[in-house]
Formats: sequence, structure tokens, C-alpha cells
Amino acid sequence: MKWLGRLSLLAVVAVLLAGGVLAVQMLRSLPRLDGTLQLPGLDKPVSIGRDASDVTHIHAASALDAWRAMGFVHAQERGWQLEFNRRVMRGELSEILGSATLDTDKLMRTLGIIAVAREQLKNLSPLAQASLMAYSEGIQAAWRTGAVRPSPEFQILGTHAGGKSGLAWSPEDSVGWALMMALDLGGNWGQEFARLTSSKVLNNAQLWQLMPPYPGEQAATSVDLPALYAQLGVYASAKTSAQAGPAEPSQMTGQGNQLAQWSAEWVRDMGILDGKGSNNWVVPGSHTESGHPLLANDPHLALSSPAIWYFARLQAPATVWQGQSLPALDVMGATLPGLPFVVLGRTRGVAWGFTNTGPDVQDLYLEQLDASRPGQYRTPEGWASFESRQETIRVKGQGDVSLTVRNTRHGPVISDVQSQYTGLLNTDAYALSLRWSALSPDNLTIDAGMQANWSQTVAQLEQAFAGHHAPMQSVVMADTQGEVAFRAIGKVPVRGPENDIRGVAPAPGWLAQYDWQGWIAYAENPALNTEQIKTKGWHATANQNILPAVYPHFLGADWTTPERFDRIEQLMAANPKHSLQSMQAVQNDVLSLGAKSLLPYALKVQATHALGEQANKLLAEFDGQMHTHSAAALVLNVWADEVTRAVLLPRLGAERFQGLYGKRHFRAALQGILARDDKFWCGDAGCAPVANAAMDRTLIRIASKLGRDSSSWRWGAWHPAISSHKPFGKVPGLNSLFDVRVESAGDLFTVNVGQYWANDKTEPFANRHAASLRAVYDLSPAGDSRFIYQTGQSGHVFSPRSRDMLQAWSQGQYRALNWPTTQYQHELRLLP
Repeated sequence: MKWLGRLSLLAVVAVLLAGGVLAVQMLRSLPRLDGTLQLPGLDKPVSIGRDASDVTHIHAASALDAWRAMGFVHAQERGWQLEFNRRVMRGELSEILGSATLDTDKLMRTLGIIAVAREQLKNLSPLAQASLMAYSEGIQAAWRTGAVRPSPEFQILGTHAGGKSGLAWSPEDSVGWALMMALDLGGNWGQEFARLTSSKVLNNAQLWQLMPPYPGEQAATSVDLPALYAQLGVYASAKTSAQAGPAEPSQMTGQGNQLAQWSAEWVRDMGILDGKGSNNWVVPGSHTESGHPLLANDPHLALSSPAIWYFARLQAPATVWQGQSLPALDVMGATLPGLPFVVLGRTRGVAWGFTNTGPDVQDLYLEQLDASRPGQYRTPEGWASFESRQETIRVKGQGDVSLTVRNTRHGPVISDVQSQYTGLLNTDAYALSLRWSALSPDNLTIDAGMQANWSQTVAQLEQAFAGHHAPMQSVVMADTQGEVAFRAIGKVPVRGPENDIRGVAPAPGWLAQYDWQGWIAYAENPALNTEQIKTKGWHATANQNILPAVYPHFLGADWTTPERFDRIEQLMAANPKHSLQSMQAVQNDVLSLGAKSLLPYALKVQATHALGEQANKLLAEFDGQMHTHSAAALVLNVWADEVTRAVLLPRLGAERFQGLYGKRHFRAALQGILARDDKFWCGDAGCAPVANAAMDRTLIRIASKLGRDSSSWRWGAWHPAISSHKPFGKVPGLNSLFDVRVESAGDLFTVNVGQYWANDKTEPFANRHAASLRAVYDLSPAGDSRFIYQTGQSGHVFSPRSRDMLQAWSQGQYRALNWPTTQYQHELRLLP
């Protein structure tokens, strides 16, 4: 017994020692915020201060040193985020995560993000190239000198920054990351796929009922898509489809775990814009209390931990670089780890904010094949050979995987690597290729972002953004001289009058009429000047159709429905003079016009469930406010999910529905079906029995989780905002440590948006896409601006700074974003 006791004591001591060693390692990996460090490559010392809002202020003797220091800071604060993003775009995740992420790696290798970035880098201005080099050198030096130590993710996965190459970041990675942002925000090829797969089981009228045109508009194409695809023999035979079987994530990857499912679904859902929106608006001084312009912006992106943004200020005096005079640099706002510039923010003279315009800049093409011509596809000039290359993907725990990538005159063949085409497409006769504007070698988005950081007026900002290529953004601008403006920036392809499909669905790739014919000129993009905005008193965008009533070009058709925009318009019109406080109130508004338009149909429901009377009372008293404490908000959203499943799944089939639903909410389709009492979708008895049964299932579902007392039902309990870590947000056990969660208000249609994915197997109503930041810029001499986002500046899971904005974000509070007037909370000095 004595020996057992001693052994137990030794075991406890060993555990404590191991825990102590681990704790010391974790603490040593926290970023150093004070003192002095060396950063090789600097010309002169740099000061890095952190103010009371934890905004990082970089004071350098030159712009190049400021960008180099920005790289150092991003490596300090977001080292793992940089490493994960580098591996994603290079298709190298499987090297550290195993076969679970092969789907992702295959798609990235097929798109050729880094190869394209390498070519685009060559076309950037010498100064832009130098800025990316300085930034990359700052990241590399931070790791090489030991100033940055591996955070827990590196230690858990047994890897290091840069992997086997040892190169933690490079200029081409920065260009690549700009392309990845364009991929996230500029995609609609998923909508084209949705129309292709739905056309197999629906006629043309039913197809446009499922995916209705924007309110007040006609379908973008008059082509009968189901008839066209049937005539061409696009679809696999029933026998081939049955042999292929369902494309479940676990079968696609060979891994039955959540990480594999994430990878497979990420690839499947590529090119979907639903939920990837934003709000912005600008108010001229004639309609503000201060007499100076105000500007608001809240980009809606996938919530992640750490956040996608990092707030910083870059300051440097005017200098001369290689004979070129560079103006003084003083810019503050949201940076993207991976890029050296402020993406959203303000200089001393001008502020700007983005929303996603959502034009059609991606087209899918049916590339015709012939078994007698292996390795070839049909073009307008005859048959041509695919350009092919071999990619080797390293996979942890198994041998390398070889991938053959095929390219056509339009772009890469994506049907080779997106499994949803398996069993759908007649692969003996067709392949699907992608044309995407961002892959063009003349993409100078990096140059435009750099020039914007020097702008001091609206006119200078508009000139800077002339070079912006992708993704197209709706930009509001305001300067301290009182000028305001709106302009859509980015390149959209010209589609000729003979292009009758107009990019809304896959087109025959061998017909020249469907080829792009150049770019719409920047001067012809939608725009408004100060006087035009003053007439109304403000200008807002929220991913709605931004085109004027008479506009000569076709930009696209898959706009976000206008509920958020309409609500912003209501709130702006209700106040003749706006202030910083009223702008913040609009950003945090949670009245759902989408809920209010669906509510009349829910009020007609006659549930047989014992709780039906309580549900009816809740809905009868519901005002559309999607507060966390609202029981009615919970009932209405769950019922919307149940009735959507009931009317769509039988007609689409279980596999097709599961692949399309979730990131698409089909609310417009649902409301149209209920309004028509559509017997095709609801059955011969009409929609009432379907809606009634859906409410019964809703009440069973809620009561099983929250009990039968409706006074304890709360929308916030089912609608937490989850900022998910990559990759540990998909690893049971680790996700509770690395994810950041808080109850949230809002729904799919509120200004303070709370986008959920109703097909999620574990938390279908969790808030996944929301305000990734909120900012309000004051262009008065006081410059009293505000910001907030949902996590914190640090990307280190054990740092209190990694989630110290969470509660403020969820409660509609803000931090100050001001030019410093007091001493910094922390100050680090970097020496050459």
C-alpha cells in the first residue's frame, strides 16, 4: 500500500509538472506587448502602441517600415490564422490534418490560386510589390528571431509556420489571400449549379418558383433551362446516378468525422452568396447633428475565432522611395491578416465602407466531350486539348495523393473535384469549367488597396479604387471637407446581346455567343455624388439591387432580397438629423421584415399539439423583434424550417434538398408557395395541412429541448453566435476551448443580421454569419469614431484579449476609434 501511495503521489506530481511546463510554454507563446525587440530589415526604429481600445498604432519612419511592422504584428497576434490561411489557399491542409481535408486541397489546387497570384504579382506596381515584400519579411523575421513563438495550435498539430518550406509568408500569399476574399464574396457559381441540378426534376416555371427573381423583376433568362439540358443530354442516366450513390461527406472523404464534413461541405457550398452580405450608409452633413458627414459599415461574414479583422493604425511621414515621392501615411481601421493595408477605415481626411455588390462574375460552361477524342473538348473553332498538370498533395498518415487538373479556354474544370456532379452530370459527354473574373492577370486590387490608404478626399479615394478588380464592392465614402459619394468598384464582364442565358446557369462552352466580351468601364459602374445623396439625405446599400432604374448593362440577377435595405431606409427616414448614437442604433436594429411578412401565414396555422394554443398566442402578440428573450421568434424560425422542408424536400428529393438547403434559406420560394396555396409543392390538399403539421413538429422539437412551459422558451438559447476556430471548431473536445460563443439576437433579415444554416446537424439555428465588425466614422474635427467586433485582437486562445469584445458586440456596444491623445496602454519598440 505504501508503494501504491508513493506511486500515486509521483503520478500526481508528474501530472502537475507536465501541466506546469505546458502552462509555461503557453504563457511564453503569448505576444509581447511592451519593451524592446529587434526586427531585421527595418531602416529605422518603429514604435507599436496599443491604446485603451486595444487598437494597435504603428509609428514608423517610412511606409515600408510601417508595412514591415504590420507583418510583425500580424505574426505576433494572428500567427496560426496566417498559417491556416496559407495552407488553405495553397491546398496544403492535408499535410497536417490528414485525408479529412483532401476535398478542400483538391479544389484549391484545381483553382490554382497561388499560380494565378504569382502571375498577378508580376503585374503590380513596383511599390505594391515592395509593400508585400516588406510585409512578408516582417512576418518571416518575427518567426526567425524567436520574437513570435508557436501558439497552441502549432504545438497540438506538431507543425510550424511555413511547414516544410520554412517560409511563413510570401508576397504571392498576400495576392492569394486577396483572391480568397474575392472567392468568398464574389461567387455565384453555386447558384448556377443549383439551377442545373434542380432543372433535372423541375420544369422551367417550377424552377423559377424555387429560385424566384428579385422582387419586381422578371427571370434573368427566357431560356427554358430544364428543356435545354434535357435536349443536350447533360444529365447522367438513372442507372449511372444509382451506381454513384449519395455524395455524403464521409463517403467523399473517407473520414466520418466533423472535420471531414466541414471540408466536404465547404467545397460543395462554394459560390453561394446567401448570408455573405453587409450594410453601409453615408449621411452628408446637411442631415447630421454635427453638420459633418457620418458613415456606417458592418460587413456580414462568417464568424470565426480569431476574427477575420485586426484593427490597426499605420503612420509614417512623407518619404521618397526609388525616386518616387510618397505622401504621409496615416490610416486607421480594419486590416486583414495577410495584407499590409487597412481594408476598411479612414485616413485623416476620408472614410469608406464596403458592402458586397454581388454581381455575376463567375460563369459555368458545359465543355462537350467525345469518347473518340480523349483529352479534348469542343470549342467554337473545333476540338482542342485540355491543358493538364499534375498536382501532388501530401497527406498526413498516408501516401501522397496525385491529382490531374484540367483547364479549358474558360478556366479550370471544377466538375473533377466537386462531388455534387457525381451522379448528376453525364461525364462521358460533358465537363463543367469555371470562368471567374478574379483570375484575370490584370487584377490590380492590391494596388488599389494601397492607394486608398493615402487618400484624403472622396475624389482621391474614387481614383484609387479605379484599379480595384475583385470582389466588386458597393462603397460609401465621406471626407472632412463635406463630400460624400457612392460607387460600385470592381470589374464585371460584358455579356453580348446573343448571350440569352446571361450567366445564370451553365452555358454551352462551344458556342461563342456565351463568351465574355470585355469589362464594363469603371466610369459606367453605378455611382452617386454629393448633390445626389443630399437630395435624399443619405445613401444606403445592403446587397440589394443597386442599379438605377435605367442602366445599360447587365450586372447579374442573384441580388439579396431587400428586407435589410428596406428596414435601414425606414430607420434613416424616421430621423431628420442623425448622430453617432442614431447610426449605432440602426446597426443594432433587430426588427425582421422577413419575419413580419411570413407571420400572417403562421397565424393561420391550426396545430393539433397540446401547446398549439400557447404558440398561437405568442405569434399573435409578436411584433417582429428578434430579441434573444423572444419565444415567438423561436417558434416562427423553427416553423419556417419545418414547413420549408415539408414543401421542398418531396419535390427535390432528399439528397438534392440536403445539398441545396441551409446556406440557402428559400424563404422567398416558401412565401410564394404559401401565398399561391400551391398544390404542386404542397399536395392536392393545399398548404394548410402541411403548415399545420409543420407547427406540430415545431412544438415537439422545441418542447423536447426547452420543456413545455413556453415562458422559458428563448430565441437566444437556440441562436448563439458561434465564432468557429479553424480547424479545432470541428474537433469535439477542442471546440469548447477554441470557439467563442454568445447568445445573439436577429435573424436572416434583420439589419443586425443573424444568419443560420438550418441544415446543420448539431445547431441548426446557431448564428454563423453576422456583423464581423461594426464601425461608425465621424468626419467632424472631433473625429469621434467607434468600432467593435465579436472576439478580440489576439488570436491566442489563452489570452484574455482573444474574446474581450464579445459581450460588448452582443449587447450593441462599441469601442473608441480615435487618433491618440493619451498615453498608450502598452508600447513596444522595434529596432533594426
